[in-house]
Amino acid sequence: MNNSIFLVLALIIFFLINSNENQDSTQIKVTAEQTAEIEKTAGTQAIMDQWAARLKLPGKAHFDKACATCHEGAVAKAPHREMLYLLTPEAHYSAMTEGVMAMQAASLTDKEKIEVAEFLGGQPMGTASTVPLPTCAEATKFNVNDVPKHNNWGVETNQRAISSYDSGISESEITNLEPLWALKLPDSNRLRSQPVLAGGLLFVGSHSGGVYAFDQKSGCQVWHFKTAGEVRTGIAIDSWEAGNDSAEPQIYFGDAIGNVYAVKARSGKLVWRDRADKHPNATITGAPSLHDGVLYTPVSSLEVQLAVNPYYECCTGRGSVVAYDALTGKRRWKTFTIPEEPTVQYVNEAGTSMYGPSGSTVWNSPTIDVHRNQLYVGTGENMSSPADHTSDAVFAIDLTTGEVNWIYQATVGDAWNTACDTRTPQSCPVENGPDFDFGAGTMLVTTDSSRQLVVAGQKSGDVHAVDPDTGELVWKTRVGRGGIQGGVHFGMAAEGGKIYVPISDGPDGREYEMPAKPGLHALDAATGEILWYSAAPDDICQGRNFCDPGIGQAISVISGQVFAGGMDGVMRAHDADSGEVLYQIDTTRPYGTITGEITSGGSFGGASGATANNGLLVLSSGYGIYNHMPGNLLLVLGTPIN
Repeated sequence: MNNSIFLVLALIIFFLINSNENQDSTQIKVTAEQTAEIEKTAGTQAIMDQWAARLKLPGKAHFDKACATCHEGAVAKAPHREMLYLLTPEAHYSAMTEGVMAMQAASLTDKEKIEVAEFLGGQPMGTASTVPLPTCAEATKFNVNDVPKHNNWGVETNQRAISSYDSGISESEITNLEPLWALKLPDSNRLRSQPVLAGGLLFVGSHSGGVYAFDQKSGCQVWHFKTAGEVRTGIAIDSWEAGNDSAEPQIYFGDAIGNVYAVKARSGKLVWRDRADKHPNATITGAPSLHDGVLYTPVSSLEVQLAVNPYYECCTGRGSVVAYDALTGKRRWKTFTIPEEPTVQYVNEAGTSMYGPSGSTVWNSPTIDVHRNQLYVGTGENMSSPADHTSDAVFAIDLTTGEVNWIYQATVGDAWNTACDTRTPQSCPVENGPDFDFGAGTMLVTTDSSRQLVVAGQKSGDVHAVDPDTGELVWKTRVGRGGIQGGVHFGMAAEGGKIYVPISDGPDGREYEMPAKPGLHALDAATGEILWYSAAPDDICQGRNFCDPGIGQAISVISGQVFAGGMDGVMRAHDADSGEVLYQIDTTRPYGTITGEITSGGSFGGASGATANNGLLVLSSGYGIYNHMPGNLLLVLGTPIN
């Protein structure tokens, strides 16, 4: 395809993704054929072109004048411009008018600040805004009897299985739930934070930068805590003794620019905050895991995206895990996945120094193994050459000291960054992929014979079972085709001797020998044998832009059924023994909200899988990023009260 035509189509799609149906401006229609052509031609290049289109907006000149000096490399801790692209225009405007950037932006007029915010946010101010959320008419009393059934994103040992007792929903009720209330979160086109329910409240992070506490029964807002960036992590929460009126539990989470927070659950007041890594492109994507007063926080990086600029010295970011005293925020230890700081390895064709080894980032929530006093995390690819032994690997790390006990590497020689699939490949590592991260959380699983295994799903489409004492491979099963947007993305689940594996296998511009196998798979935990496969519908996405049939969101077992949210916007409840779809919820249809607005979801994506407590099932739908369907629906279902 002609590059200029491709750029125009990518730009059209970029603005279509971020448009609002109520805007006065004329909507540009994109045909399914045009969308398919872009996806087929170059998945990563299309995203890069979308970002490049922003450079023509008027705010670019104002950014260069007032912001670029710090945010394009001169100040080590300042997030690079590509990191700022993740925030909404409203978040940028707030930072320049009343937040941390107010002094630096003082030379700009209000109009120029708006233009900078729209340049960085990629859409006009107000595009995704909603009417104000209703606050509770009376101060909602924190329910000290509603103690958390689980503290962390992955429930127990990251198996993501919630029993009927813990969910408050019987197996007969789970397929007969109806919407009780719905919300459209302000200034958002994606929901990537998994909620947690406790204290009579529902806590959830937002795309616009913050965490909300809503009343579980009505959905009214109890408090809102503002953060420096998008909160895509799940929420961890302290336990307390039921009935203890003096309990002051805290919630814990991270934001897109690398900050970790502890906030009072009752009031939303900040307790402590720390930047987990000094690198300007550090980010927190996996939920922190809480155990015995210590918060274990995974650290990733978005530096992989900057390599598309051949003059950027790629790459110096490394993955890590940071252990904090949960009460005070004092660091206990920090362990890098790559122990040594990257050094210059060679000079690319543009004359730019290339650093390495780098990457091996930790995208996922740590799995806590109390018996062995260690945690498990999976790592991503190296972002630059040379590839080393730490990438695409599972780490076992001592809970007390941070010492690495063992490393199991699944894919040898994987170094990749976004330059590899673009028209500026000068900084692509010599290995050139295949980009087979462990993005999903690992699980500590007990088989029917009482043997424990560490199970990890990979973007290659492989599932690995490893001995938790030695790190040696026990079994490995190829389930999906794999790819940059393929394989296992954000989270498996396990219960009753079975492992449930969601496969995405979406198009990414590459060709593969193995056919895609999107859908839900079940494996025998002891052997890795495939027990059943529930294929994703192959017709539901026909004629729908940015719709894929695979499963890109973390899955959950709730009340004996497997809940899997598809990138087609449909949540499906599967029979755990056969894979049969027993119940489904289409979140792309219109839903009335408690504000009186009409909203709808989009693709299910990220680590914000279905969760349940107190008889409520909570879904987060909308994934307006990386060419998936945008949406904005927080949906709470339950048994209607007659």
